[in-house]
Amino acid sequence: MYVQNDMWKEIPLLHVYDEEMNEHTPIVIFLHGFQSAKEHNLHYAYQLVKKGIRVILPDAKLHGDRSENLSEGKMNLHFWEIVLQSIEEVGVLYNELQSRNLVSSGKIGVAGTSMGGIVTSGCLKKYDWISTAVICMGAPGFVELSNYQLNQFEQLGVKLPMTSEQKEQLQALLAEYDITREPEKFNQRPVLFWHGEKDTTVPFKNTYHFYMQLRSYYVQEPDHLKFIASPNSGHKVPREGVLAVTDWLSQYLA
Repeated sequence: MYVQNDMWKEIPLLHVYDEEMNEHTPIVIFLHGFQSAKEHNLHYAYQLVKKGIRVILPDAKLHGDRSENLSEGKMNLHFWEIVLQSIEEVGVLYNELQSRNLVSSGKIGVAGTSMGGIVTSGCLKKYDWISTAVICMGAPGFVELSNYQLNQFEQLGVKLPMTSEQKEQLQALLAEYDITREPEKFNQRPVLFWHGEKDTTVPFKNTYHFYMQLRSYYVQEPDHLKFIASPNSGHKVPREGVLAVTDWLSQYLA
């Protein structure tokens, strides 16, 4: 198994694969969480490569090799900017995979944890080439999550340097990437949600409520949609969750 530290179109990433893989090998682009980094998801890559799947682990803007050593407070101000840029960069990575002749199989999955799960939701709205996806601790409802975050900051007495007009502009921009407003964009593609019921960072109930609504869009392919709720988990995926995620991706790609 090889872990190659690389740079594609100014995006630092880890390319994880083995010597048996070729252009017909399915691929997963796996996205890390807020204030994490690409190498923190190598345990997912290890499981996936064992199952015959090539893995691309990119660093998001201001994270990992792209860090500018900002405080958590300053990072919070850039959260949605990072999310939206990451969605665009997944498209860049897809184009790069094509130029490197690595996607002739046509089987590409996108998955992520926390912020990476949020990015995955936006990618499902934007890219129809995604074969399957996993959203761990993510929020498909961008506008809803943004409102939740703003309320959290207000309760903590944190004043954000945003005018009411700027907040409205942000909400309008997020609405363009918010797949809960166009659930038909899932197009019955295989999607797994994993979420801890004790998660206070990304609310469990909002994501689960959307999943329940989404089921009506999967009438013809009910097995393509699954939600794993972990009653004792907070904002962290335990080992059994990691295995469930990689099993799902393998089931629909390998």
